[in-house]
Amino acid sequence: MIVTEYKEILEQIDSIDPLKYGFNRNYIDGSVSRLSPYISRGVISTRYVYERLISKGYDFLKIEKFIQELCWRDYWQLIWVERGEDINTDLKQEQRNVTNRFMPLSVFNGKTGIQALDDSINELYETGYMHNHLRMYIASITCNIAGSHWKNPAKWLYYYLLDADWASNALSWQWVAGSNSNRKYYANQENINRYCYTKQKNTFLDVEYSQFENLKIPKVLKETVEFNLQSILPENKSLKIDKEIPTHIYNFYNLDPLWRKKQKSNKILILEPDIFQKYPVSKKTIEFIIQLSKNIIGIQTFVGSFNDLKNTYDLKNIIFKEHPLNQHYKGVQDNRDWMFYNDNMKSFFNYWKKCKKYLLSN
Repeated sequence: MIVTEYKEILEQIDSIDPLKYGFNRNYIDGSVSRLSPYISRGVISTRYVYERLISKGYDFLKIEKFIQELCWRDYWQLIWVERGEDINTDLKQEQRNVTNRFMPLSVFNGKTGIQALDDSINELYETGYMHNHLRMYIASITCNIAGSHWKNPAKWLYYYLLDADWASNALSWQWVAGSNSNRKYYANQENINRYCYTKQKNTFLDVEYSQFENLKIPKVLKETVEFNLQSILPENKSLKIDKEIPTHIYNFYNLDPLWRKKQKSNKILILEPDIFQKYPVSKKTIEFIIQLSKNIIGIQTFVGSFNDLKNTYDLKNIIFKEHPLNQHYKGVQDNRDWMFYNDNMKSFFNYWKKCKKYLLSN
C-alpha cells in the first residue's frame, strides 16, 4: 500500500535495508526501497535519504550500491537540466531498426505471453508501481524486438507510474533502445525466470543472447496501438492570497513539506494544463500528488498556467525550486538538494567517480 503522510514516508526510509539491497535488488521481491514516488515528487530528496542513512551509522562502502542508485536519479535529472528538450529525441545516436512509432498492442494490454511481464503490466495499471528490472525487460521487447521507437512507449509508462520522472524514464528507455548507450539491452527468458521466479519455456524470449540481433518480430508483437493519454485535472477554485507575504510555488516535481517551512507564505500547488498535455499522467497519479500536497500546511491548488496565476492574483514576490519544466517561472529560484552537482555530464560513471569522492570527503 502506498503511503502519503510525511511521517509514514520517513518511517519507510528508516525501514529500508541498504545492505540487502546490494545483493538482491534485481529480484522482484528484492529489498528495494519503494521511495522513488516520493523522490520523484520532490517530497524527499536523494540527499535527504543519503544523509538519513549515513546518520544511522551505515558504512558508505558497504551501502555503496544503494547510494549509487540514488545518484543515478540525480544524474538523469542533471542531464535534463543540461540538455533540456534534447532528451525528447534520440540523444546520442538514432535508434536502429525502428519499424513503428507506436507500441505493441500486446504490451499495452499486458498480453505478451511472458508471464512476468504481463503480471507487471497489470500491477502497473492497478498500483502505479513497476520494478525497475521489469521496466527494462518491457522496454527491451518493445524497442529491440518489436522495433517500436522508444518515445511513445516511454510516455505510456510515465503516464501510469506514481514515480513518473520524465528524465529517468525517457533516458532509461533510450539506454535500453541504444539511442543513449553504446548497445541495446536484451533479457532472455532464462534471465527473466531467474529474477521473477517463473519457469516459462518455449517463448519468443527463450533464445540465446547471440540470436537477439537477428530475431524476427514475433506475431504477438506485430500489432501496434496508437493511444491518446490525457490527464484529468481537478476543477480550478478561487485562492485566498495575502499580498503582504511571499508566494511559494509547488508543482508535480516539488512537494517538499520542509521547503522554507518556517517562512510565512502563500503556498500554491500549480497544475499547468500545458505541462500535463505534453507529459500526461493518470488520474491515480493526480490523486496521489493531491494527497501528498496535504503534508504542506495551508496549501491551495491552482489549475492553470503560471502567468494566469501571477496575473490573476497580481503576485509580486514568488519563490520556487529549480526544475527544467519551470523555465517560464518568474521570481526567486531556489536550488534543489542534489547529492552532488556537476555541469559536465560526460557519463554516469564519470559523474559517480566525482560524486563518491565528494561524499566521502564531506
